[in-house]
This record gives sequence, structure tokens and C-alpha cells, in this order.
Amino acid sequence: MSDQYEYVPHRLLYRRVRDIASGVEGVLMAVINENVSDTGIERWMELAYIRNASGREFITAAANVEPAPDQPRTTVGRRDQRSA
Repeated sequence: MSDQYEYVPHRLLYRRVRDIASGVEGVLMAVINENVSDTGIERWMELAYIRNASGREFITAAANVEPAPDQPRTTVGRRDQRSA
């Protein structure tokens, strides 16, 4: 694949989120599947771009994103609650 990135839909896009790795909160601006390899072998990761209160954006793994504590957590957890 020649593209170095592609945008990925995410259920929390443009909502307040928290990065569980750093504890920082902000608005999820984008989730992008990026080739993060600096060698000839491709290595793709889904990266989340979060804009914090100061307006600066930082990057974290998309798996580290959860709704901010003031956001409803109705869709967090298992995808199919009937199997619980």
C-alpha cells in the first residue's frame, strides 16, 4: 500500500475523551491508521489525535482513549451486552 495513513471512524470523534496512559483529557479530533515504520517493513497503528484545553494536540494509541468522566459510558465495554 502506498498511502502512509488513512482516517478511521471512531464513536468518540469530536467528544471529550481521556488518554488512559497519561490521564490528560481533551477532544478527540481524529483517529488515523498510520504506517509508523521507519524501515521498509510496514507497521500500521491506529493513532488518536486529542486536542487538550490549551489547544495543543497530542497523539496516543487509539486503544488508550476512553470517554472523559463527564461523558456517558453507555457504549464502553463489551460490544454485545447480550453475551454477558
